[in-house]
Amino acid sequence: MSTLGVILVVIAAIVLVALVVFAFRRTAENRRERERESQRLTREVAGHRQEAEAHAVKAAEKKDEAAQERANAAEHAAVAERHAQEAKERKRRAAEAEERAGREQRASEFHGERAADRERDLD
Repeated sequence: MSTLGVILVVIAAIVLVALVVFAFRRTAENRRERERESQRLTREVAGHRQEAEAHAVKAAEKKDEAAQERANAAEHAAVAERHAQEAKERKRRAAEAEERAGREQRASEFHGERAADRERDLD
């Protein structure tokens, strides 16, 4: 084998080793990149799960708050209905009292006239 052949074989071997080293480094770099991406996604998933849990707790609180507000509204509606009934009853009693007052006024006028008639009879 000639010197040129040996040099070509050595150069080919060096190029081959360089390609293997380059490929190994590239593979290792890709692996590290995938690992970083995996860690980033894992953190993102954890963050979303934490947010989901926080929103689930808030939703439960708001659901309880809504139920309490509905109960309060029903209670207020019942009180309002009772007050409306009481107001209706008081209006009825006021109308009856006004009617009685009218009868009493007419009776007073009647008896006042009778008293005046009798007084005239005395004269």
